[in-house]
Amino acid sequence: MSGRKSEILAFSLVSGINVAMVRLADIWDSIGIMEDQRVERMQTVKKHIEGLLNQMISEEEYLKRRIGNDITTFQKQLEILSQEMSMEPFEFEEGLTVLQTEKSLRLQVEALEKERSGRLEELRSLQRQDEDLCQELNASVYYVPAGSLPTRAELQELRGHVQSLSEEKRSRVVVFSGLREDIRLVMGQMGHEPETSLEEDAVCDDADIFLLTHENINALQLLLCQLEMKRKSLTALRDELEAKAVCLWRRLECPEQEQREFHHNLHGTLSDQITQWQIELDGLSMLQKARLEEVTEKIRLELVEAWDRCMLSPKQREPFNIHFCSGNLTEELLSRHDEELLQVKTFYEKARPLLETVEMWNKNWVLFQDFEKKASDPNRFSNRGGTLLKEAKERVRVQKLLPKLEEELKTRVEAWEKEYGTVFLVWGQRATDYITGQLEEHQQQRGKEKNERMTKKGENTLLKAQSKRSQTGVTGGMTPSKTRKTPNQTMVRTNSFSWASPSGTSLSVSVKSTPSSQKKNRTLDVSSRTPLQEFSSAKKHTEISSYSVFTSTLSKKGSRDAVLNSTAKDVL
Repeated sequence: MSGRKSEILAFSLVSGINVAMVRLADIWDSIGIMEDQRVERMQTVKKHIEGLLNQMISEEEYLKRRIGNDITTFQKQLEILSQEMSMEPFEFEEGLTVLQTEKSLRLQVEALEKERSGRLEELRSLQRQDEDLCQELNASVYYVPAGSLPTRAELQELRGHVQSLSEEKRSRVVVFSGLREDIRLVMGQMGHEPETSLEEDAVCDDADIFLLTHENINALQLLLCQLEMKRKSLTALRDELEAKAVCLWRRLECPEQEQREFHHNLHGTLSDQITQWQIELDGLSMLQKARLEEVTEKIRLELVEAWDRCMLSPKQREPFNIHFCSGNLTEELLSRHDEELLQVKTFYEKARPLLETVEMWNKNWVLFQDFEKKASDPNRFSNRGGTLLKEAKERVRVQKLLPKLEEELKTRVEAWEKEYGTVFLVWGQRATDYITGQLEEHQQQRGKEKNERMTKKGENTLLKAQSKRSQTGVTGGMTPSKTRKTPNQTMVRTNSFSWASPSGTSLSVSVKSTPSSQKKNRTLDVSSRTPLQEFSSAKKHTEISSYSVFTSTLSKKGSRDAVLNSTAKDVL
């Protein structure tokens, strides 16, 4: 259709020229121009038309050449840009005209140049950020070859590098700000004024004065650590002065109102508080000198309490007796008492877990002994309000807890002795020897009580037998209800009862009643044995080394000797 329009336009152009020439001829005829002049004029018209057409043809040919040159130029630019930007070469579409080809190449060149400019602009921006961050963080700048255009991948890596540096900066800013705040806080608590340039920079309000380098952060961390150590030492000094002042308040019996007023007026930094405590302590020391005898007696009482709390034996206290018993009361003597008290308190703090374990074992050991005593009380079977059940549960708990405490103490003593390289003593004995001694002493006491009980029962039986013989002699005959006994006969009566051992074992015992003469012989034989012989006889069979062995020994010995409790008092 477009070709058809151009043909119509060409035909109309020729027709128009013909119509124009006809009109010119008519005008010339009307004017009366001669043939030679007419030819001349027609040649002028022809020359004008041909010149105009030739000019137009020249312009169109120039346009054609220019488009061709542009295509060549764009192709070269595309090749250069593609190579510079590390892109694949541009591929032409088939079937395009010259103008379409030129337009396609031109648009592609413009797109690549725009992308190239964008890459360069982004590269410059990222490089500026990278340089600033690297300078602040003391890091290495991302290397990009000078004069080269980064690829998309290189540009993405640079973005990631800058982003990681930005995150690192944010994290360091948080750390840096926290360190500066902590340093200000610690220095403010201590009342410490900046002494070095680092301390001055640390408390300065200008945050940009510090570069966020690892070296500077490490320096601030070290400074904070030093300040915290100093604060800790000042706090310890203040607490020490406070403890001494409180001790003197107690010794001198200062009114509580004065103490409360002093605490109420206590304010300021650690240095200020130390100064206030020191002034108070100096005043109390002067007052103590005036009341030396009274104070010395009180500190001696404190020392005895501390010795007892640490379970120190008289032999361990003996080295200090020369000062403890001295009647020459001087400030030097008081100072020695203070030093001894401080040493004992220090030892108590170091050995507190062990001493508390021993104390807990002692309490439960006393409970265990109380349960044994209650086992001999017949009134306990009244069981009002479930008392017997509660007692049984508590006894089981104590029996389980004692060996655990013993094992725990053994483990802690071994660790303590290994750490401090010295023997841990409880009332002058090794901890295990102390516990074994308590068990042995208890068993000796049980043997002694058993012998006393058997002796008493034998004496009562003998008295009853003598009384019966006396009554028989008075009546002068036998009671009809009694059976006559021959010298070789023995009247036997059997009673049975139950007994609960301390270890929880229930025992059933049968006891035969014999004549008084045999009872007397048996009583004398039993009473002739001492408690120590009774304990030695039991010890031949087993060696007591722990609570478990002790309870096992008690169970075996109870089964063998048939020790009776108060529920069978009337059997014999």
